[in-house]
Amino acid sequence: MPGALAAANAAGRRGGRGLACRFGWRVVRGVSRQVIAPIAPPLPVAVLFARRDSFYKALPGCDVYDEDRNALTWSGGSPLIAHPPCRAWGGLSHFAKPVPGEKELALWAVDQIRLWGGALEHPVASRLWPAKELPAPGQVDRFGGWTLAVDQDWWGHRAQKRTKLYIVGVDPRDVPLMPFKIVEPSHVVSPSSRIRVGHPSYRPQLRKSEREHTPPDFARWLVDLVRRCRQPMREAA
Repeated sequence: MPGALAAANAAGRRGGRGLACRFGWRVVRGVSRQVIAPIAPPLPVAVLFARRDSFYKALPGCDVYDEDRNALTWSGGSPLIAHPPCRAWGGLSHFAKPVPGEKELALWAVDQIRLWGGALEHPVASRLWPAKELPAPGQVDRFGGWTLAVDQDWWGHRAQKRTKLYIVGVDPRDVPLMPFKIVEPSHVVSPSSRIRVGHPSYRPQLRKSEREHTPPDFARWLVDLVRRCRQPMREAA
């Protein structure tokens, strides 16, 4: 038996945990004996289309692709979280000026979610859903995918930021707990032309960088969600 494992076993017999955990093992207590079992590393998660200053980079086990790394170079092999550009798909897309090829990134991201499992995040009014035949809430598509609508202020965003998630590989019963809130947020993503400063319902608009950021608690929740992935049903996307 290797020295490290022997030391871990000795610690386990004495009822201690520190030495065993140092070597990546844990003490499993039985009725009449204790055994040492390896601690499984967290399931790696790819994060595609992240900001350069993304909080995901601080989370262990996340392989983050920002603009510099280019998400299209990702070779697959793990469940993923995708935040593809949305300005070409939103309710104000007629005002947007996406660069050539930008709109197609969301279509490609859906195919990756269907192949490897994971979650895609887009605004609640995204036209990606009908374009790619994504299911409405309460429905399941032929890939086992389904849609969950959430508000990002539940996880600390200063605006409501209504969001839809397309999820493949995680059963709705296995979704992590969500911190539902009914308190009105302090800011808005897009202001109303009918509500100006001085109006009782006026709330200031967030800066572009804050609108785009994923709240740290939401990022943690998405990673937890995607780590619960099982093998998705493989069918040509």
